[in-house]
Amino acid sequence: MSPRPKILHLIDDTTAGGVMRVVDYILGAPELAEHADHTSLQVTRGKISAKRFDADIIVSHMAINWRNLQGLFALRSANAGKTIIHVEHSYTEGFVSHNVTRRLRFAALLRIGFSLFDRVVAVSQAQADWFVARNLCRASKVMTIRSCVDLSPFRAIPSTIGPLRTFAAIGRLDRQKGFDRLIEAFKSIPNPDFALHIYGQGDQEAALRDLAEGDSRIVFKGFAATPTAAYENIDAVIMPSRWEAYGLVAIEALSAGRALLCADTDGMRDHAKLGARMLKDPSLSGLRAELDRIAALGHEMPASPCRFSDRLERDFAAGWRNVAALAKVQPELGLQPVAGGRA
Repeated sequence: MSPRPKILHLIDDTTAGGVMRVVDYILGAPELAEHADHTSLQVTRGKISAKRFDADIIVSHMAINWRNLQGLFALRSANAGKTIIHVEHSYTEGFVSHNVTRRLRFAALLRIGFSLFDRVVAVSQAQADWFVARNLCRASKVMTIRSCVDLSPFRAIPSTIGPLRTFAAIGRLDRQKGFDRLIEAFKSIPNPDFALHIYGQGDQEAALRDLAEGDSRIVFKGFAATPTAAYENIDAVIMPSRWEAYGLVAIEALSAGRALLCADTDGMRDHAKLGARMLKDPSLSGLRAELDRIAALGHEMPASPCRFSDRLERDFAAGWRNVAALAKVQPELGLQPVAGGRA
């Protein structure tokens, strides 16, 4: 029996967010350990060194920016002959729309950055399609592995019974998440039986608290150290994000049997087939209309196919098995796609 390939994950963001949760899941999932030896190394952001690593496959979870580009070139040069892969956790069409003014320059950055890797992993199919449509990366180099964590604790949460009354916004309190427009919309709904629980911390917390002031139905719950705790006493989750590469909160909510309303943007479109309701109109009136509509569904909301199935974890494991299989191929830029590597 051949030895398992060594896969080293390089990380430059160790905050308690989605990237670290996904990497921790990769490192700890028994089904992934069957096919590869996964380890991780923290790298200081902006200070990638020209070091040759003892690994068959190197996976970058690091940010691609102009400051990092020289370090990525050094990483590629120092590890000639090794398979090097990048997982893009951040950049999307929505990100560019809301944050980038010099778009041709930004596209050039991504093309250069992606060219340094043997494969580029998109964390949603919508993100992968954007890579190809904007000619940021050759389709033959793109692999889609939708982000995942262990969802079994969420599936174990009892289902809700009765009409939807308690809504939740879960995630980093940041402009990206769109909680500001959710609070505005919620305040315009007069129903006294409704409640909005906001879980998370971030730079926008003070501004959001000011925005919610005067409405006792809006409660800030802080950071949920145990992720399942945020879902136990709510009926529905709302994700009005301005951009989102995928959204772990979405699959957590669906696995917990909670109704889910997602902005129709970026990787959150991947959740539509899992039972999420898509918010086509992100305006105040549009969000308010959808809040009324989702509340009216009550307990008749159909269960997501991932409510009682580990299909998302199995798909994730299959994607990383395809990554491990790359160690058996002569690693060089421009490899042909591995069978099954595209979701």
